[in-house]
Amino acid sequence: MSQMESQTNDTSVRNAFLTGARTVIPILLGIIPFGLITGVTAVNAGIPPLQAIAMSAIVFAGASQLAAIDLIGNTAPVAVVVVTAIIINLRHVMYSASIAPYFQRLSGPWKWLCAYGLTDQTYAVSLTEFRAKDYTPSTRKWFYLGAAITLWGTWQLGTIVGVVAGAQIPSGLSLEFAVPLTFIALLFPALEDRPTILAAIVAGALSVIAGVLPFDLGLVVATLGGITAGVAVGRRHGSFPTSTRSDEFTRDSESDADDEMGSTQ
Repeated sequence: MSQMESQTNDTSVRNAFLTGARTVIPILLGIIPFGLITGVTAVNAGIPPLQAIAMSAIVFAGASQLAAIDLIGNTAPVAVVVVTAIIINLRHVMYSASIAPYFQRLSGPWKWLCAYGLTDQTYAVSLTEFRAKDYTPSTRKWFYLGAAITLWGTWQLGTIVGVVAGAQIPSGLSLEFAVPLTFIALLFPALEDRPTILAAIVAGALSVIAGVLPFDLGLVVATLGGITAGVAVGRRHGSFPTSTRSDEFTRDSESDADDEMGSTQ
């Protein structure tokens, strides 16, 4: 690879990373109070500050982290805490299966790093961006990491402030409202056509109906119901499965082949 090609590649990588970081900036308005709530809740549940901060860095999962903290505060058995967190995070299995084809060319360590950074927000903005724009496999990875690292840093900062400030944060601020607003902001850009709109409506209705299920299983039921409804309507109208994704991955293979040829010249 020539020096000019190397500089061009460095610029593309930097631009992709910065674009990913910029894309999630509006979402941070919801992540900051979300992190504050998690930090405050951990302290109120009796978790030592350092352990609360370490938990946030290791687990890095808002909804399941909050549920686990609540169970720990109520002295629930460890098995119940672990199973509840796993069930709440089952949706990440679907996220991973959905976004994995875009990262199939990455090495194992990169895939592990991307898996650690997977959140609702990173998944939503990345998938929307990958479907709308023509990224190479390399720039796709850096866009994803730009979004994930920005969200990770903000989440840790919010949690630390919540742990340190603790009871000093006025309860009248009602920061809880920021959590659903964050997910609503992620939802609307993804409503592109009739199948996605129907999937959102069905999932929303099922989440209310199945909200009485234990261990937050209603979330899984609502997700599967929404996916089923969206796929059924998509197949009926001939819009699912589409050839768009296979075309993208064909271009990925061609891009890789070009890179290999360029590196050997």
